[in-house]
Amino acid sequence: MKKLLGIAMLALCIFSIGLQPPKAAAAVSYTAKVNADSLNVRSEPAKNAVITGSLKNGMVVSVTDEQHGWLKVKSGSTSGWVAGYYLQKTSGTPTAGTNGAIKATQAVKTSTGNNLNAKATVTASSLRIRSGPGTSYSALGSLKAQDTVTILQRQNGWLKIRTASGDTGWVSDQYIRSGATATNSAPPPSSGGLKGKLIVVDPGHGGSDPGMLGTTYGTLEKDLNLQTAFYVRDYLQAAGARVEMTRTKDVKPSLAQRAQLGKTLGADAFVSIHYNSSPKKISGTLTFFYSESTDLKLARAIEARLGQGVGLKSNGVSFGDYHILRENSIPSALMELGFLSTPSDEALARTASYQRKAAQAIANGLADYFRR
Repeated sequence: MKKLLGIAMLALCIFSIGLQPPKAAAAVSYTAKVNADSLNVRSEPAKNAVITGSLKNGMVVSVTDEQHGWLKVKSGSTSGWVAGYYLQKTSGTPTAGTNGAIKATQAVKTSTGNNLNAKATVTASSLRIRSGPGTSYSALGSLKAQDTVTILQRQNGWLKIRTASGDTGWVSDQYIRSGATATNSAPPPSSGGLKGKLIVVDPGHGGSDPGMLGTTYGTLEKDLNLQTAFYVRDYLQAAGARVEMTRTKDVKPSLAQRAQLGKTLGADAFVSIHYNSSPKKISGTLTFFYSESTDLKLARAIEARLGQGVGLKSNGVSFGDYHILRENSIPSALMELGFLSTPSDEALARTASYQRKAAQAIANGLADYFRR
């Protein structure tokens, strides 16, 4: 009787707090690198689960499962669940720092039916060639617009290519056009608008200021801001722009320091990356401006691109009396890229694919602004 009563009480508790049994996820198997100073490993895919260990920055782990933005990982004797946005997918085998030699079991697709061994053209003014499929890999060289390459492999938005001189490496598929069809539906930033421009990219919050907290998965806004800002930086640099960031780590520059940076550097534009929250059920993006004479055109150009299909609807532009806009002497805009208080927005915002789309839209918007 006591046993039955205990089971009934447990079921009632689960029901009352809205927990649901985890859904079965599609089998996954790959390696990923830790992108945090110290990453807690938990017993279950939840922020309040028991901590069973920790992983250091740069360690490579084996990923075997995924649920609601959490990844199940193994590194030597350490195994459990970690927040997915602290891992960057890689390929190959873990390094010695993982205390294990776990091999990735998912091979890179190389079927000729996926447009491999085909000629392709570079669409960016400057495109870095890297040693592996990701921005964390070292740069081997660069390509310029209209250079012709041969596609050898495809993996998670990256292409292994061979140049006309016979060199091989990896490039982002965002800036490669294969045949008559581009590998990405959104056009890359035009070098005509961005080349030589100096852009300040501001990942909002940081350090002791986490920003908004996701109500479903406990996502920290400061982490999404930084990761998205890195993507914005990469797209801008690939289009020939120079980029300075107000922070590249989990630190908290003052609002005054952020706003002053553009003036100090003589920058051409300032963009601040954020994610939103609201007590109401709201979804979508929103871009803020302060000055109608200097900021509004930039805000409209960026929001127009965000509204062209990043995965969330556009809520347009709005006046925002924010310090980093009000005290900024150069054209500035602040983007809210989704509501962490809305479960569907938060789940989407946690994915690298959404962050890349939003980042490219921001870069495209900047290019449109400078072309006017």
